[in-house]
Amino acid sequence: MQFLRSPAAAGLLILGLAFGAVAQDVKRGEYVSKAAGCVGCHTEEKKDAVAYAGGRALKTPFGTFYGPNITPHREAGIGAWSEADFVRAMREGRRRDGANLFPAFPYPSFTRMSDGDLRDLWAYLRSLPASSLPSRPHELGFFFRWRFLITIWKWFFFTPGAFTPDAAKSAVLNRGAYLVQALGHCGECHTPRNFLGAPKQSRLLAGAKLGETAVPNITPTRLKKLGDGELKEVLRTAMTADGDVLAESMAEVVRNTTSQLTEADLGAMIAYLRSLPALPDEGK
Repeated sequence: MQFLRSPAAAGLLILGLAFGAVAQDVKRGEYVSKAAGCVGCHTEEKKDAVAYAGGRALKTPFGTFYGPNITPHREAGIGAWSEADFVRAMREGRRRDGANLFPAFPYPSFTRMSDGDLRDLWAYLRSLPASSLPSRPHELGFFFRWRFLITIWKWFFFTPGAFTPDAAKSAVLNRGAYLVQALGHCGECHTPRNFLGAPKQSRLLAGAKLGETAVPNITPTRLKKLGDGELKEVLRTAMTADGDVLAESMAEVVRNTTSQLTEADLGAMIAYLRSLPALPDEGK
C-alpha cells in the first residue's frame, strides 16, 4: 500500500479503474445492442456494408424509411450528440434538434429501456468506428413527411417511460417482459396496426402483415406446439426440428439477436411469451 501514498500513483489507479468501468459499460452496451437488434436496422443490406452506418430500407404503407448512420461521425452520424440527446431520442422520440422522430424507429418500445441499458448502449455506440456515409433521406408520401403531425400521433398512441416490473410476477417473467416489450421490441412486427400505424394493443403479438409478408402469432396459440427445447433451438439456429428454415427477415433476427442472448435471457423471454393470453391469429 506504500505505492498508493504517491499522488501520481493514486491518480493512475483511479484512471485505471475509470477505464475499466468504461470498458465494462461498452461490453454491456454491446450486449444491449444485440438484444435490441440495432445492427439489423442500421446496416445496409448488401455485402461488405459498414455496420451501423445506416441505409437499411423499411417499406411501409406510408413510404420507405431508411435506418440512419449511428456511428460516432460528427457530421454523418451521431458524433455531435450528447448522451442526453441520445436518451431523449430513445425515451421521447425526438431528434437532437427537438423535431419528432417517425415511429418507424421503435421508440414506443425503446422508451421502456432502463437508464443503465441506455447508458451502456450509448457507451458502445460511441466506441464504434466512425463512418462518413451520409444517412439516406426517407421516401415518404407528401403528407407523411410532416414531422409536426407526429405530435398528434403521440398524444393518442405513445406513452413514454421506463419499464416497470410487475410485483405480482417473478423476476424471470419480468425480465422476459422487459426483453420482449423493450429491448427486443417484438410487438413492432408481431402486432397488427391500425390505419394510422399504431399497434392494436388488444391484439398484442397475435401476428401481423408487413406488405406481402405474414408475421406469425407468437402468443401461446402457436407456441404451444413447441416444447421449450424446440423453441430455444429455433431461436438459436433459425431452423425447426423438421428442418424448415425461418423466413429471411426472422432468420436475421435470430442471427443478430436471439442467438446472441444468454441462456437465462432466452429462457426468460420464452417463459414470458408462454404466460401471455392465447390469441387467435390476426384475421381470424
